[in-house]
Amino acid sequence: MTPAARLSGAIEVLADVEARRRPAPDALKDWGLAHRFAGSGDRAAIASLVYDALRRRASASWLMGEASPRSVLLGTLRLARGKSADDIATLASGERFAPAPLTEAERSALSGDGLVDAPAHVRADIPDWIAPSVARTFGDDMVAEAAALATRAPLDLRVNTLRSDRDAVAAELAHLSAVPTPWSPSGLRLPVGEDGRGPSVQSDPAFIRGEFEIQDEGSQLAALLSGAKPGETVIDLCAGGGGKTLALAAMMRGEGRVFATDADPRRLAPIHARLERAGAALVEIRTPRKADPVADLDGKADLVLVDAPCTGSGTWRRNPDAKWRLRPGSLSGRIKDQAIVLDRAARLVRPGGRICYVTCSVLPEENDEAVAALLARCPGISVENPESYAAAAGLPALAGAVRVMRYGIQMSPLRTGTDGFYVAMLRG
Repeated sequence: MTPAARLSGAIEVLADVEARRRPAPDALKDWGLAHRFAGSGDRAAIASLVYDALRRRASASWLMGEASPRSVLLGTLRLARGKSADDIATLASGERFAPAPLTEAERSALSGDGLVDAPAHVRADIPDWIAPSVARTFGDDMVAEAAALATRAPLDLRVNTLRSDRDAVAAELAHLSAVPTPWSPSGLRLPVGEDGRGPSVQSDPAFIRGEFEIQDEGSQLAALLSGAKPGETVIDLCAGGGGKTLALAAMMRGEGRVFATDADPRRLAPIHARLERAGAALVEIRTPRKADPVADLDGKADLVLVDAPCTGSGTWRRNPDAKWRLRPGSLSGRIKDQAIVLDRAARLVRPGGRICYVTCSVLPEENDEAVAALLARCPGISVENPESYAAAAGLPALAGAVRVMRYGIQMSPLRTGTDGFYVAMLRG
């Protein structure tokens, strides 16, 4: 496919995402099935265009004066890819498989002053209704922080110290230009290509041997901040696919007990193979049935990790379509879910034990306000000083990068180069 034909394909996918309010990966998959002549390079290029357009939907629409899929894509070429009006006109020629030629209005918009007079939520590329919440977290930095959430994310790996060490894995992945991550002592970062995708590493021998997992550095740091120690009894209450469970097991060096469970048994499906590959023998999976799968552990846990269900606003770099599908009702539902799992954690933790509350969100309703609500409901629970978190976890340099909130700390692409993780440490 020509570059112009790829633009036409991206416009088709964006139209499907908008018309059917469906996740971008589903629309891209269906487009590929309906256009089998498109090679893997074509599909990757189209996916990159689609995700860039979704990241910049608000600003591109403002620039162009309308929010049609075509306008969003044309505006994205100008704003995200730095193409001039003449460059874009060459692509949008109306020739075979190319988008229709630019109108005079489109050319004028693409040649204009950009976002000089745009409101804050447009420059931040976030929905207008959620902008006040984002601003409560980031204050005067809201536009810069949210704009960083509209950039491409790197590909991070966590070295499994039960199997290997960072230097050895870095040497084995030297052909992929692996470099240490800035903060996590077990992290490696791989560059992404022009299409925004990182290399496929699941077939690498080191991955098959369980020497590393794919995990954003922010997620690695959240596990490290929990302070899990060898010999402890630890419960991962929202384990899902097991990313943080595996990190906890490595921190505990095979000593103690880790119980992994989740309210949705389907989310636990990948964890079995991952634990076997990683050699994390101390982990016991508790699959929910009719009864509470961890009822026998009430009041016994040294640490309860609550990687809470949330809106995922901190992962908008990776899932840009999610921010446009987010609705107030979705946020309200997540807040209720968070209260349920926090109350459960409060019953599981022993006196003097720890609750590590984690979200991949930048919204205060899911972060500080969720902690405040728990403290009001459970007077026996206290919160630790968030200014001490990094040093206590052996990460003193991180203290100067994170944003310290009332009850926890906030990571973000702008300040830490990670997804937008929030972490609060509580005491039973």
